[in-house]
Amino acid sequence: MQPLATWPAQDRAGIAGVLTDIDDTLTTEGAVTPDVLQALAALADAGLHVIPITGRPVGWSEPFALAWPVDAIVAENGSVALTREGGKLRKLYIQDAAERATNYARMQEVARRIVREVPGATLSRDSDGRETDIAIDHSEFTHLPQDAIDQVVAIMRSEGMNATVSSIHVNGWYGGHHKLAGARWVVRELLGRDLDAELQRWVYVGDSTNDVLMFEHFPHSVGVANIRRFEAQLAHKPRYVTPSERGAGFAEVARAILAARHSRLGS
Repeated sequence: MQPLATWPAQDRAGIAGVLTDIDDTLTTEGAVTPDVLQALAALADAGLHVIPITGRPVGWSEPFALAWPVDAIVAENGSVALTREGGKLRKLYIQDAAERATNYARMQEVARRIVREVPGATLSRDSDGRETDIAIDHSEFTHLPQDAIDQVVAIMRSEGMNATVSSIHVNGWYGGHHKLAGARWVVRELLGRDLDAELQRWVYVGDSTNDVLMFEHFPHSVGVANIRRFEAQLAHKPRYVTPSERGAGFAEVARAILAARHSRLGS
């Protein structure tokens, strides 16, 4: 991981869209601070597309999709997108209603097994807002040791689920979607564009192991400084890392992009 300052200005100046994680990337101690809101607004004002992609539930994401200056929020690791239309939220799903209903029932059985078999395991407090995945809290309101986290992941995968570990939760779901698939889908659905055809014009910002696929795929990838907590577990690391942690790190990424764009326009 190279310092953010080494990201070439010509590459930053060409960025047209920002994909970002939310927890511990946009947030600091669970809150979105004023510098992050200012960064989001500045990116939007400059004409950049901004799309957060999170493991958080769609219900939890709704007020932020209404309030933040973003194109959309993709929730539940790529399965649901929220966007504004005429001041109201529009909800889009990758899976149809019948598939969601079948998967939901299966996931609740797995959740009960995990809580029963893994000492200390509890569902995340935001579980009531989840429609297409389940989440086990490991660091938000409780603490699970690494061996318990590993056991949760193993149970999910033994039941045929996808499983990823974020900075706060272990998420599990049925289906072929993930953050990258969700990014491709929402860019195609909302913008009518092929994300893979213009990768050099997008950057991904994240902070944990569930961002590895995005770090691997995007030539412009940035980890906020707290990603060092997971560095030994990252099969693919971000190309750059910010000086600051969490929301302050995201604001640094935004400033770096905007400074390069302003310099190019002023030259």
